[in-house]
Amino acid sequence: MKRKPLGKARCAGAVCFALVVTVFASVLLASAQPPGKLPRIGWLSPDREFPGPAALEALREMGWVDGKNVIIEYRYAEGQPGRLPELAADLVRLKVDVIVTFSAGVAVAKQATGTIPIVMATSADPVRSGFAASLARPGGNITGVTYLTDELAAKRLELLKETIPGLSRAAILWEPAHVDSEFKGMQSAAPVLRVRLQSLEVPRPARPREVERAIQAALAGRAQALILAPGGFTIRNGRRIIAIAAEKRLPVISAWGMFADAGALLTYGPNPSEVSRRTAVYVDKILKGAKPADLPVEQPTRFELVVNLKTAKALGLTFPREILVRVDRMIE
Repeated sequence: MKRKPLGKARCAGAVCFALVVTVFASVLLASAQPPGKLPRIGWLSPDREFPGPAALEALREMGWVDGKNVIIEYRYAEGQPGRLPELAADLVRLKVDVIVTFSAGVAVAKQATGTIPIVMATSADPVRSGFAASLARPGGNITGVTYLTDELAAKRLELLKETIPGLSRAAILWEPAHVDSEFKGMQSAAPVLRVRLQSLEVPRPARPREVERAIQAALAGRAQALILAPGGFTIRNGRRIIAIAAEKRLPVISAWGMFADAGALLTYGPNPSEVSRRTAVYVDKILKGAKPADLPVEQPTRFELVVNLKTAKALGLTFPREILVRVDRMIE
C-alpha cells in the first residue's frame, strides 16, 4: 500500500496557519484602532429634552451606536441660545464629520462652517432663511428637514377663527432666538379673517417670569386667544403658559400636538418627533459618502389636527362640525 506524500499537506497546513495568523492579527489591529478613527457626529441642540431624543433613537435603530461604530459629541445650550456659537465653534475645532442641529442652531452652525456637512431640522423656510439654494438642490453644506411651521401658520389662524367666529384680536408669543416666521405667516391671513394680531416677543435672555408678562400684555391688548409659536421657550414653559392662560379664560393654540396634550385648545402641524427622526436618514447617508448639496430638503407630508374637548368645555366653547370631521386626535 502506497503512502500519500505529506509535502503538500504540510504546505497546505502552513498556508492555513499563516492565514489564521494574518486574520487574527487583522482583528487585533482593528480592535486596537483608537476611538478617534470612528466617524464623529457633532450634536448641537438648544435643549436636551426636545426634539433631539427622537432623532437619536432613529440613529440607534439604523445601527449607529455611540461608542461602538460612531462617536457623538453632544453640545447642549441648555435653553440659552447665546451659548450656541461657542458650542458650534467647539464642534468645528473637533473636525466632526457631520453636525446635526435644530431650530436656532441651524443659522449658528452655518456661520461656524461652510465645509462640514450640516443636517438640520428647522421650522423656518430653508430657502428664505438662506440655508439652501432650493429644496430640491440645496447646493451647499446644509440639508435636512423642515417642519413647515411658517407655511401652516395661516391655516392655524383659520382654524382658530372657525372655532371662535367672533374672534377679532389674537396675541402671538414668539422668540427671535427661534424664528419670527409664525408671526409673519399669520400676518398675510389676518386681514382676510379680520383678526388683529398682537406681537409678544420674548426678550433675550428669556426668563420664566416672561410668562406672566406675556399673558398680562395679551390681556391688556384685549386678545381673545393666545398663539404659541413653537420654540425653546414655549416648549419649556408650555404647560405653565397654558395653565395661566386657562385661569384667565384665554384659549391657546399652537403647531404641535404636545401643546394640546398640555391643555391647548387645538394644534395643527406635523408630528415633530417624526420629522426629527428623518434627520437620522440624512446622517446615515452622509456618513456613507453622500454630499449634503445633493440631498433634497424634506418636507412633511402629513399634518395632525388635535383638539382638546376638555379645554373647550372649560372655556365654554364648542368645536364646529367642520373641524371635528377633520380631527386626527381628540383629547377628552
